[in-house]
Amino acid sequence: MVETAYALYLVITLAITIWVARTLSKNGEVFLTQCFGHDAQLARSTNHLLVVGFYLVNIGFITLTLSLGKEPTSYAETIRFLSAKIGLAVLVLGGMHFFNMGAIAHFGRKVNGWLNDGHPQAA
Repeated sequence: MVETAYALYLVITLAITIWVARTLSKNGEVFLTQCFGHDAQLARSTNHLLVVGFYLVNIGFITLTLSLGKEPTSYAETIRFLSAKIGLAVLVLGGMHFFNMGAIAHFGRKVNGWLNDGHPQAA
């Protein structure tokens, strides 16, 4: 039972991580291109770096949380175990997304300030 719960946790959270990373990468490039003053090469490069960082942080978090909590001994405990661990992983994914969006938007405004008048824009 415990091995199955751990395997399900890994499969589900890694699948969600891959899906979110691909979705953000695909749809985020347009946003990054706009933030970086239509510099497509900078947007693609930044997008790739963000995806790598996203994978590293989330896979690290997922594997670290394997050891947290009481191991399930029944089906009901397995469901609670999986829902708590998967829910926490999804919250971390969402938190990272909003942090990244805020940082990119802030950085993009600064880059656009440089591109528009050659001087840094006031924060």
